Amino acid sequence: MKNLEELSEIVRSIAWGASDILQSYYRQDSQTPNLDIQEQKDGPVTAADVAVNSYILAELQSALGNAEFGYLSEETYKAYLEIHGQIPLPQSWVWIIDPLDGTRDFIDRTGEFAVHIALAYQGRPVLSVVAWPEQQKIFYAIKDAGAFVESRDGSTVKLQVSERNIVADLSIVTSRSHRDDRFNKLLHKLPCQNQLAVGSIGCKVATIVEQRADVYIALSGKSAPKDWDLAAPELILTEAGGRFTRFDGSALQYNRGDVSQWGGLLASNGCCHAALCGEAEAILAGIDMDLK
Repeated sequence: MKNLEELSEIVRSIAWGASDILQSYYRQDSQTPNLDIQEQKDGPVTAADVAVNSYILAELQSALGNAEFGYLSEETYKAYLEIHGQIPLPQSWVWIIDPLDGTRDFIDRTGEFAVHIALAYQGRPVLSVVAWPEQQKIFYAIKDAGAFVESRDGSTVKLQVSERNIVADLSIVTSRSHRDDRFNKLLHKLPCQNQLAVGSIGCKVATIVEQRADVYIALSGKSAPKDWDLAAPELILTEAGGRFTRFDGSALQYNRGDVSQWGGLLASNGCCHAALCGEAEAILAGIDMDLK
């Protein structure tokens, strides 16, 4: 198998190609392909999702084959589920792919959508790329080798989260959508009230590693973030010095069969991580008592 540095170069090239495809759908002129928006249970799917997914899978499988690697993609998982049921992919090395994270933002034209590609080994990410097409940036990381942002001209900058360590001064990056009443109550009661609304989870984590925000919280309700929403952003954040855990401090695991990441998750610059996790758990316990 190629080493992780070689794999990262391949995936970054694929991510730039995926960005170009998304932007061909995103621009609105006479040459723009039809989005063909389909509303589904877990949110909308567009022709752009499908086209980028096909491109990424074709490019990865052409370069790397199917012998060593499994491929867990948002757009192909349902077909896998119908054949195999809710069991993990059998390979130790699994590519986890979201061809368009932030589809609603793509449709609403906020510019805050991303491409996620991560490689997990035995359930933990070891290589990841998040492309932010409208920013013309690719964020990438390799386990124990740091996180970087690459511009279209090939220049790179090493990423490092902020050192802000006073809870009240921290900024939370939040969703415009995907917010139920329970989550809004949690946000209202947290000691840090500076909030920045951003779309895709990949874009949210990008704001943290570029020091424009410090905290991101995901709280499952009727649905939950999926493996492909989180695997690539997680590694970029942790390699930039941040932390990404469940509220109880445990690590996220991927390719477990159930692709939903239930419960409370917190990403941060790491400075007040344990305190914020404890605070969030205590606030939620109070909220849930009031709801009974």
